[in-house]
Amino acid sequence: MAKRDYYEILGVAKNASEDDIKKAYRKLAMKHHPDRNQGEGEDAKKAEEKFKEAKEAYEMLSDAQKRAAYDQYGHAGVDPNMGGGGFRPGGPGADGFGGFAEAFGDIFGDIFGGQGGPRRGGGGQQVFRGSDLSYAMEITLEEAAHGKETQIRIPSWESCETCHGTGAKPGTSPKTCSTCNGAGTVHMRQGFFSIQQSCPHCHGTGKIIPDPCMTCSGQGKIKKNKTLEVKIPAGIGEGMRIRSSGNGEPGTNGGPPGDLYIEIRVKQHDIFERDGDDLHCTVPVGLTTAALGGGIEVPTLSGKAEIELPEGTQHGKTFRLRGKGIKGVRSSYPGDLYCHVAVETPIKLTEHQRKLLKDLDESFRKGGDKHSPNAKSWTDRVRDLFK
Repeated sequence: MAKRDYYEILGVAKNASEDDIKKAYRKLAMKHHPDRNQGEGEDAKKAEEKFKEAKEAYEMLSDAQKRAAYDQYGHAGVDPNMGGGGFRPGGPGADGFGGFAEAFGDIFGDIFGGQGGPRRGGGGQQVFRGSDLSYAMEITLEEAAHGKETQIRIPSWESCETCHGTGAKPGTSPKTCSTCNGAGTVHMRQGFFSIQQSCPHCHGTGKIIPDPCMTCSGQGKIKKNKTLEVKIPAGIGEGMRIRSSGNGEPGTNGGPPGDLYIEIRVKQHDIFERDGDDLHCTVPVGLTTAALGGGIEVPTLSGKAEIELPEGTQHGKTFRLRGKGIKGVRSSYPGDLYCHVAVETPIKLTEHQRKLLKDLDESFRKGGDKHSPNAKSWTDRVRDLFK
């Protein structure tokens, strides 16, 4: 009896996408699966035949190489009895329902967050992505503002020279796991579903090492340190992270390595405090300079700047220097510098200085409240408090 066309079995066009093929197979598998059509009757047998037929069609059309061979040569390109390549030994379908578990596996991955979990390697082994590493780097405020290039030492893994990466003692070799036959996974049937999990014997590697290498303890790799060039972008802030792809821990069974995350810690500055892209600093000003006014120099991250103090500048007065802050990594223009005036009271006075201040104080008292802008309002508040 001639075999039916695989596209016709699944009810899809020859140019159907992988998703369309998978959806069509799921629908047929749900309808004709033996667990849903139990019994000895004719209907149960027909359902089983249709299920096997759909499974075979899906296994061929879901494999890019087999599909290409089938599209070019028909059944002769994939049927071993007709001179084609046929099925791979140990591939899906060994228990009659492998294609069903494969087609429905990504549903459970989406539900339970399995996108970052193991994948199947070319030999059937489970492939795991390596873990990410974290590195804390402390830099100065100036380095955070202007950026810098530096070097760090991080752990790395190299292939063991003694066993050449096999993990086995020289003169021996790893053995195929007898529990999973080298697949790295085992299947558990629970009613309607087939659940795949890592082999508990070989932990997903598909290999057992009877005599591990003494140098690497059977790991096949040795931990060492390497120097990594790191570029700190200008404007980076406290707690930000820099990602270095592929410099994390190595993957398992040929899986991709993890990433390295460099977390920035900015040292406390002696003068400036950062608030986003803005900077704040306290500027000490002498009593006479605050009273008489005049120009004073203030520090910035790019040098010195000058502020012109008006006559009668009070303690706590804030002056804003536009564009003298930090240009953040996501900002289009720099922030501002806020200078907070701190009027200093003179200490360790000489007798002459004391006499001058007393004369000045007496002069202020004779002038009344006009020399003290806050004295009148403060006196009024005290008076209201004790009414």
